[in-house]
Amino acid sequence: MASIHLVGKTEPAPRIVWEAFPSWAQFSWLYLLSAVCALRAGLFYRYGVEGWEMWLCGAGMLIVFAVLLRRWARYCLTEERIALRNGYTGREIQSLPLSDVSDVTVRQGLVAGFFGIGTLVIQPRTTDRVLTLRGVSDPDEVKGRIEASARRRNQTASRSSANS
Repeated sequence: MASIHLVGKTEPAPRIVWEAFPSWAQFSWLYLLSAVCALRAGLFYRYGVEGWEMWLCGAGMLIVFAVLLRRWARYCLTEERIALRNGYTGREIQSLPLSDVSDVTVRQGLVAGFFGIGTLVIQPRTTDRVLTLRGVSDPDEVKGRIEASARRRNQTASRSSANS
């Protein structure tokens, strides 16, 4: 028995303008805790105190957690929307159409400023649910990209509505 598969016309995937994971520096607190654990393991080993192996395992586990946490979130800016996706499954956690972007602000604390990372807070026009991208490297440049893409998207949308 033969089967017939109808293939519908599919839309091409939107072009990706920017894509990134949170910066490694976002997890500096885990590296610090790992270094403290490793130092304690070294001191315990040096002075013959039992339990140094567990401290060393703890230091390694903290590094593994930092790697896993970094890959958990993936930020993606396309020609149509900005999205926060799960880095492991690719599922969309939260997104916002560029035509709905009202304001983009950069938040940077003292440590984040030292490392050159920041948090982007993207305010939508229609809802009060903000999109937050944490640990973004060079946040001012990314803010500029988002604003330029949103402006471009709004211009093409207004031109297409004026033509129809």
